[in-house]
Amino acid sequence: MNKRNKRQNRKKRPITRRLYWAGLTARLNDGLYRLQNRLYDIWENYSVFTGRFRLHGAARRLAGLVDESLNVGLVGLAAFSFIGLAVFDVTKSNWQSKGNLSVTFLDRKGSFIGQRGVLHSEDVSIEAMPDYMIKAVLATEDRRFFDHWGIDFYGLSRALNHNVQANSGVQGGSTLTQQLAKNLFLSNERTLARKIKEAYLALWLECNMSKKEILQLYLDRAYMGGGTFGIASAAQFYFGKDVRTISLAEAAMLAGLFKAPGKYAPHVNLPAARARANVVLSNMVANGFLTEGQVLEARSHPAGVITRYKYEDSPDYFLDWAFDEIRKEGDSFPERVLTVRTTLDRNLQKAAEESVQYHLQQYGKSFRAGEAAAVILDTDGSVRAIVGGRSYTMSQFNRATQARRQTGSSFKPYVYAVAMENGLTPRSVVTDAPINWGGWQPRNYGRSYAGAVDLTTAFIKSLNTVPVRLTYQYLHRSTKQIVALLKAAGIESPISGYKTMVLGTDGMTVMDQATGFNMFANGGMAGNRHGFTQITSSEGRVIWDWRRDAPPMRRVLSEQAATYMNYMLVQVTQRGTGGRARLPTTLVGGKTGTTQNYRDAWFVGFTGNYSAAVWVGNDNFSPMNKLTGGIVPAMIWQRMMLYAHQNITIKPIPGVSNTIAATAAGKRQGKEAFNSGGLAQRLPPAAGAIIRALNRSLQQPPPFGAQAAAGQSGQWANSFA
Repeated sequence: MNKRNKRQNRKKRPITRRLYWAGLTARLNDGLYRLQNRLYDIWENYSVFTGRFRLHGAARRLAGLVDESLNVGLVGLAAFSFIGLAVFDVTKSNWQSKGNLSVTFLDRKGSFIGQRGVLHSEDVSIEAMPDYMIKAVLATEDRRFFDHWGIDFYGLSRALNHNVQANSGVQGGSTLTQQLAKNLFLSNERTLARKIKEAYLALWLECNMSKKEILQLYLDRAYMGGGTFGIASAAQFYFGKDVRTISLAEAAMLAGLFKAPGKYAPHVNLPAARARANVVLSNMVANGFLTEGQVLEARSHPAGVITRYKYEDSPDYFLDWAFDEIRKEGDSFPERVLTVRTTLDRNLQKAAEESVQYHLQQYGKSFRAGEAAAVILDTDGSVRAIVGGRSYTMSQFNRATQARRQTGSSFKPYVYAVAMENGLTPRSVVTDAPINWGGWQPRNYGRSYAGAVDLTTAFIKSLNTVPVRLTYQYLHRSTKQIVALLKAAGIESPISGYKTMVLGTDGMTVMDQATGFNMFANGGMAGNRHGFTQITSSEGRVIWDWRRDAPPMRRVLSEQAATYMNYMLVQVTQRGTGGRARLPTTLVGGKTGTTQNYRDAWFVGFTGNYSAAVWVGNDNFSPMNKLTGGIVPAMIWQRMMLYAHQNITIKPIPGVSNTIAATAAGKRQGKEAFNSGGLAQRLPPAAGAIIRALNRSLQQPPPFGAQAAAGQSGQWANSFA
């Protein structure tokens, strides 16, 4: 009986389970059906509701435009944040103490050349300054200073409107806080990235400092022309007065300097300074700070100016760079008031400035070249001259030390140098033919190929496929050795290491180019570049001395590789594109460089005495009119080097005999030296005639300024064309 009941129960259980799952499935289906209907009803109601706002015609197009604008705005905001947020690292440094440096600069012979930094004895609080001094600054630089929080969108829109109406940049939109952020943390480079960083740093300053502190710091740190920083030191320099005692006319002139101190500095251009001061007085009246009657006296009797030094020859680009170098080490100096003896040679500086200005004036318009920069180094590493642009008055941006431009073929010597270190010689034969490196197919300038060619010929002709093949085949498709050589040589510009860098696609400064070629001038030794030889405290105590504290030079390129490179670099000026850089008294090693679409033109060269780099181009990267490195850059280089090599002992280029006489014996010696590794070279026969013709002329420095346009120096450049 029990067994029968158990069998019946087991038969009922599967039926019960099936009924349970069937009921659960039905309830689930019913729930989903109801949910679907509910969602459908909601969607229908939503569609009916939104249908009331459906746009047609012009309204619909306008809404689409707004929608796309919002999308673009979000993308722009993301990019804005990505660039801006990274800049806050600079605020972690001891930026306040660095700015407190007060530096007096001397040239290599101990003569005064300028000042940079804050003069501590001149610090004056805002409360102690005349009221009209503060009003003049605010009326001109930032009339809504106390109403905004670092960025003035109202002022920006007003400035934009005025600029559009005038079809030029007549007004700036930067607030006083933004200007302070640039002065404290950033450079004068005109880029969108810098403006974004400037905006973020302005907000940071507003959050961490009071309005009074920002204004005080701005008045103490702003560059005021004539090598002075801060409004108090400017009052002393221009007027010989304490800032507490200046007149309204003098205050207006000082306030006018903030916009462009080089352009409106009264010791350089007094009429322009007075005209600018009159604009400041009008701004004060327009903003209700003063009445027309109160400024009438200042208009009728504008400020005069006295200067203690002749600053029209001030090497401002050099001073800006030297001051930045001092600031980098500012925390290591216990003293804040310093006297620095620099390596500047004032005569070479003038010669370099004259050469740049002369050639831009003569050829800039025809070649559509607006700017140039140059650096001269002694082979002992001393920086003798820096030209950061055609006019410091017009632009304080230092193109010699701050602008990184593509180097083109002037980069190739570094690639060849590494190849020499890996066992190749100037007579090694490689193939000039099409090459494909991971889809990259570089071509030669003339779109033709030479086939089997020795490295000297490839170097002289600046063939593009050869350095690529050297890296691909002999350096095992790696640029690590090239990057390592650049860093060891003292080049500070960041180099990506990407394969295209072998053709000069990475940007470098003019200073770095001169530094890199100084390695060749020193036979493979590097690490000796310096801009000052001694730093002393205000009491005369020596804090730092180059001979005592500088690290020793180090070998970064073997002597044999340096000898090979110097031979090939000399051939560029003897038989190649650098002919216009030849000098009558010594051999020249160098390399020309021209970038895509003629945006940059370079000549970098050296003798046994000096290394120098010259760049020509445009700030906006616009193409020039087929200007190559072998034309104007080589001519600029040759003109300033003609002066540099007068009345000095000519040193030979390491590994290259500096033979001047063009004799048959010299020819035989040169051939034998090449076969034996000495690589002796000579100047062409025409050099003898040139030397005789210029023998008397070289006893005196070449003429400068307007006189130079009709002088023989201009003819010398044509003699080598």
